[in-house]
Amino acid sequence: MIKNDLFLKALKGESVERPPVWMMRQAGRYLPEFIAIKEKYDFFTRCRTPELAAEITVQPIRIVKPDAAILFSDILVIPQAMNIDVEMKPGLGPWVPNPIRSAKDVDQVVIPEINEELGYVMDAIKLTKQMLDDSVPLIGFAGSPWTILCYAVEGQGSKSFDTAKGFCFSQPAAAHSLLQKITDTTILYLKEKVKNGVNAVQIFDSWGGMLSPVDYQEFSWKYINQIVEALSEVTEVIVFGKGCWYALGEMSTSKASAIGVDWTCSAENARKLTGGQITLQGNFDPSRLLSPIPEIKKMVHQMIDAFGKDKYIANLGHGILPNIPVDHAKAFVEAVKEYQAK
Repeated sequence: MIKNDLFLKALKGESVERPPVWMMRQAGRYLPEFIAIKEKYDFFTRCRTPELAAEITVQPIRIVKPDAAILFSDILVIPQAMNIDVEMKPGLGPWVPNPIRSAKDVDQVVIPEINEELGYVMDAIKLTKQMLDDSVPLIGFAGSPWTILCYAVEGQGSKSFDTAKGFCFSQPAAAHSLLQKITDTTILYLKEKVKNGVNAVQIFDSWGGMLSPVDYQEFSWKYINQIVEALSEVTEVIVFGKGCWYALGEMSTSKASAIGVDWTCSAENARKLTGGQITLQGNFDPSRLLSPIPEIKKMVHQMIDAFGKDKYIANLGHGILPNIPVDHAKAFVEAVKEYQAK
């Protein structure tokens, strides 16, 4: 039994004394303890070494004390397992030396044997569970198929992912074939994570907002929904699409347990668009954690008032930034814990 199960209760829509709180990217870059590890080991070594991944996952639980842990890993371990080379270049970020640009390239992409290629993630889960000792739930995650395609085709991060979009629009059959392979792999991967002990999963559609509402349905949502359908049989699923407010209605009718909201969509609009029945998560602007601490606490209480304490998980509207002082991250978490419903 998980000692602090507030997060799981909120995912199931149960009434709680206060909302649970965690932060996207809480395991990492703003913590001095993480930076010390980063200086010794490169990015994918940290992901592939279960002892390091587990330690990084548990650091914020010790220091910032949120209500849930999220496994330290990366969305790009999936394409790596699928025969797509991905490097992490300092100062640049993800780099794919041989981006996918044709149907022939898509043919080279494989659906892997998960435990052979990604067994290190499962080992990290087991180790993390031991270290957490059932104190809080553990979240596993994956990128949406569209977001993975963006990197695989573009070859690196981008402000607009025009090359990735162009590939989908000029070679739709190849694009759909790639998206389906990523979807099938992601389902196998997340199911294995659940078997190894994660208590919920989140799908990050970081680049969904690059698509028009019509294209979002074709190239992103229908693949995310396959993952939701498959995983909802075994665990709670959170879907987070950055810039995808226009899809909130559709997401709310799926089998997802919760929907993440970014800071460009108000609590009022998010509740209205989702019909007020599903658990929502978000939507504090990560940059707002640079505000003075009293201001952070005031804004957090206003955010909870706007969403309501039930069917709500306090979180940021995207990942925490590297330049956030640890005391400000702590203040965000403390403000939620101090919240008293009016």
